[in-house]
Amino acid sequence: MPEIQLGAHTIRSHGARVARFHMHDWLILMLLVVIEIILNVINPFYRFVGAEMMTDLKYPLKDNTVPFWAVPLIAVVSPLAVIITFYFIRRDVYDLHQATLGLLFSVLITGVLTDAIKDGVGRPRPDFFWRCFPDGVGVFHNITGNVQCTGLKSVIKEGHKSFPSGHTSWSFAGLGFLAWYLSGKIKVFDRRGHIAKLCIIFVPLLLAALVAVSRVDDYWHHWQDVFAGGLLGLTVASFCYLQFFPPPYDVDGWAPHAYFNMLAETQATNPNRLSVAPSELESVYIHSHNSEANAPGSNSILEDMETQRRH
Repeated sequence: MPEIQLGAHTIRSHGARVARFHMHDWLILMLLVVIEIILNVINPFYRFVGAEMMTDLKYPLKDNTVPFWAVPLIAVVSPLAVIITFYFIRRDVYDLHQATLGLLFSVLITGVLTDAIKDGVGRPRPDFFWRCFPDGVGVFHNITGNVQCTGLKSVIKEGHKSFPSGHTSWSFAGLGFLAWYLSGKIKVFDRRGHIAKLCIIFVPLLLAALVAVSRVDDYWHHWQDVFAGGLLGLTVASFCYLQFFPPPYDVDGWAPHAYFNMLAETQATNPNRLSVAPSELESVYIHSHNSEANAPGSNSILEDMETQRRH
């Protein structure tokens, strides 16, 4: 029987090797950070806004229920805390690294796409009138009828970034990835009918939805902005998760692809040594018993068919 070592893949023993193997991915992440900064520095497209369009843009200018600084805490720090917790439980650096990489890619790809669309569309926010005319007196060009804003440039610039919602897309990207991650770790789709597991998965999605609703309540976004942001974030999170992990309903959905690749390489180079975790032993145990249970039945069916053919 192969030697079994539990908790053998820690940051100290395998962390450097895993990081080196994915060095190009970390470089791409840094590039995404640079692009994200640039997209926030440049000016968006200043879309034409006439006097007759102001009817739907006169909602009051309010503070954010969820401030900007809280979005990274919700979308990145909280999922990362769960991922680190699972590392201390399983001591698997492959899971820690791949989950962290997938989470950061989810948020940064979503951020770049969101801000690129924001800058390209330049849709006014529902409170654009008060951003443009803080004194309440509208000023429009005498020929084109376009707004002649008298407010602060930074406030006006932000007023042209309504579509899609960044709060929403970031929240659904990070918390959507967390929902995928948890569904694989607690084996939501193990066909045992535990609805409580499914409720756990809905918690991060509910939190993301509440962030999205707050954007409409604060009159910073139209409902279309929030819907598009949520769809964008959840879609990117799904692609990023499935890049690193099997689907949660898969029998191996509890660990990243890199972990099983490492096990296969270890077994190929040293057949007498195999590192597995308790959950792996459980899967092997279940499969072996299923095979034993199915084998006699299959043999008896074949024997009956052979007897009928002879007679």
